[in-house]
Parts: sequence; structure tokens; C-alpha cells
Amino acid sequence: MEDLYALDFDGVLCDSCGETAISAVKAAKLRWPEMFASVDSSLEDWMVDQMQIIRPVVETGYECLLLVRLLLEIKIPSRRTSSVSKGLTVEGILDNWLNIKPVIMDEWGEKRDELIDLFGKVRDDWLENDLTTWMAANRFYPGVPDALKFASSELYIVTTKQGRFADLLLRELAGVTIPPERIYALGSGPKVETLKMLQKRPENQGRKLHFVEDRLATLKNVIKEPELNGWNLYLVDWGFNTQKEREEAATYSRIQVIQLSDFTKKLK
Repeated sequence: MEDLYALDFDGVLCDSCGETAISAVKAAKLRWPEMFASVDSSLEDWMVDQMQIIRPVVETGYECLLLVRLLLEIKIPSRRTSSVSKGLTVEGILDNWLNIKPVIMDEWGEKRDELIDLFGKVRDDWLENDLTTWMAANRFYPGVPDALKFASSELYIVTTKQGRFADLLLRELAGVTIPPERIYALGSGPKVETLKMLQKRPENQGRKLHFVEDRLATLKNVIKEPELNGWNLYLVDWGFNTQKEREEAATYSRIQVIQLSDFTKKLK
């Protein structure tokens, strides 16, 4: 019986950091027009570059809007509106984002669902008006499209990305069609619950189960659930994580840190 692979999308299959960062800047300009009114292209480029560094802290895309505004406060102290940005560095964001996020959400009076809706709308508008540049801001990791096309395993996508974007990129950029019923995206609930549901399905009984992620925190959540002890867990060494996280992952007997070449071979 074939194996089952549950695959995260951003940072495992697709390097979407460029598109995510640019979309976040576009959305931030709409959300906070006064703050971003004098942001020129060189400052935008700096933000996009910094987002490459701090992308590992992002669990769900809307957080990129918060990060872009925080970067603006770090770069231009006169724009400071939060209690946490004074003296904050990019390294400080990497180390302490889970504590920073609720503080700025509260201080800025922001709501998660509103930011998610805005972020999705900005992406929809961009791809509707200029699909070519939206596509070009994303790239699949080398060998991944072929590995997906010729996989001998049952594949599921388990992501916090909005499903329509993952589906579009798979079809148009990778040339791969994953049936919609196998894509669990933003709004599908926590990943641990999706994994529980997948392993209970009658057709998956007896299959070897594999979950591939680029976020160590997500894998640690899986380990906390005894019900999910049957899953083989992998942290990719090419995605949106840090050397520190990869070293920590190596201390867990349940987690295998995997290289891209090994991953593509496993799927095939």
C-alpha cells in the first residue's frame, strides 16, 4: 500500500517569500495610508529584503502586514506607535514574535479576520491585474514539481495559506493538479486536527503516514498529541526556518531534518 504524505506548502513546496512580502507592503499601504504615505521604493525594497530574514516567524500570511508595519517603526522612529518597537532589531523579532504579536495587535487595534481578508483581496487584485508578475514572485523549489507529478504516494496539502492561491500556483506554476478535496488550507482548522482526520479515514488504514513541515513549532504541536504518534515527522532544511530551529529539531527523536534531494526522492 502506498504511503501518505501531508505536505505544508509555503517553505516546503514553494518559495513564496517574495510575493508574500510585496503583497504585505501593498496591503499595509491600504491599511495604514498615513503611515505609509511617504514610503518610497527603496524603503519598500528594504522591507522586502528584511522579510526574507524574519519570514520564519510567520504562521499565517496576515502576520506579514504586522511585520511590515513593525519594520517601518524600527527604520523610522518618528513613525513609532507601539511599545515594543523601541530598540527592537530583526533578531529580536525572530526571537520573540509570539510575545510581540498580541501586544501590537492590541495596541494597533487590529483584528485577525480583517487583516486576512485584506491580504487575500490584495493578492486577488494583483493576480487579476498582472498574473505574470504575481507568478514570477513565487517559485517552486528545484525538483519539487516533478516529484509531485510522478509521486507514487498519496499526497495531501496541509497549509495555512488561502487554498485558492495554493491551488493556482500548483496548477499554473508547477503544472500539478491536486484534487481540491486533498487541499486543507486556511480555514480548515489546526493542522493537528487535519492529521487526526486523515489518519482516521478508512482508505488510509495501514498506510505509512508522513508529515513534512518547515515550522518546528507545528511539529512540536504534533508531538504533544499522543493520537498522532504514528506520523513520521520531517523538518525541511530549505524552508522558512532558522539554523537554531534545525539544530533544536535534531534533538527530537521523532523529527528527521531532511534535505531537498532526499525529499524529492521520497515522493517519487
